[in-house]
Amino acid sequence: MKPRIAVLGCGYWGSNHIRTLKGLGALHAVSDANRARAEGFASEQGCLAIDPDALFEREDIDGIVMALPPQFHADLAIRAVEAGKDVLVEKPIALTVADGERAVEAARRNRRVFMVGHVLRYHPAFEKLKELIDAGELGDVKYIHSHRLGLGKFHTENDALWDLAPHDLSMILAITGVAPVEVRGEGAALLDHLSDFAHVHLRFPNGVRGHLFASRLNPYRERRLTVVGTKAMAVLDDVEPWQRKLALYRHAVWQDSGQWAFTTNEPTYVDIEQGMPLTRELEHFLHCMETRAEPRTGGEEAITVLRILTAGTVVHV
Repeated sequence: MKPRIAVLGCGYWGSNHIRTLKGLGALHAVSDANRARAEGFASEQGCLAIDPDALFEREDIDGIVMALPPQFHADLAIRAVEAGKDVLVEKPIALTVADGERAVEAARRNRRVFMVGHVLRYHPAFEKLKELIDAGELGDVKYIHSHRLGLGKFHTENDALWDLAPHDLSMILAITGVAPVEVRGEGAALLDHLSDFAHVHLRFPNGVRGHLFASRLNPYRERRLTVVGTKAMAVLDDVEPWQRKLALYRHAVWQDSGQWAFTTNEPTYVDIEQGMPLTRELEHFLHCMETRAEPRTGGEEAITVLRILTAGTVVHV
């Protein structure tokens, strides 16, 4: 019998969780402060609509997916794990490191699964990129940079950095395997008091350097992660079609008689298995619930991301 999951928060991303869990045969209930919205999804998907205040004590619910404005995540996650529910909390799991630590510690204390929705860690192209890195195909990784740009969405509580960068930080942390020792950030609020773009520079103890650029006020869409190694470079471009999402560049750079020289090569496009990252993420959550395994994107990673976001938050109005 599959775990019985309730989705708390029936907004844009919560609706994706609802439909995906229905397809996986694990959707049991939906819940939202807007009762009419929850009832609409319940009717559409053939599940229960439960008021948020009644959700946590229901014995017929094994886990809760939380897709709420981030200022509500920590307290409700604590309430859920203390009621014996496993949780998948969308990013960011809180707006302060202290609140994130409270939620993760509560899950640990109550022996509950705590997973964060860093969905791109479950992207087949990223999984393949990580496989190539671990196999030494890129040599020693020296530099990672990511661009996540577009127009919108605009939130009232979290800015471009906190809304967009967790995806890229999660992937960068998976590649480096360690937390950064230095974080420098710069952002600007162009519309109101929340930054609309942000640059974050990272230095890691193993010598790797990283940089990310996130913007919600950009005329074109870009979703690109680049990894530079001593043997090759790789680019994950999620805007490209599947057959071109992951490119491997076997460029060469060397010194000859004290002068630098280089050669360039056409990219090789890596075959990857097609699949929806959200489906794979939720399958992993169900697997962790059933086996009590530690999630690939667990609480400690979520806190590390919060620490980087906090350190990188510098806004010029």
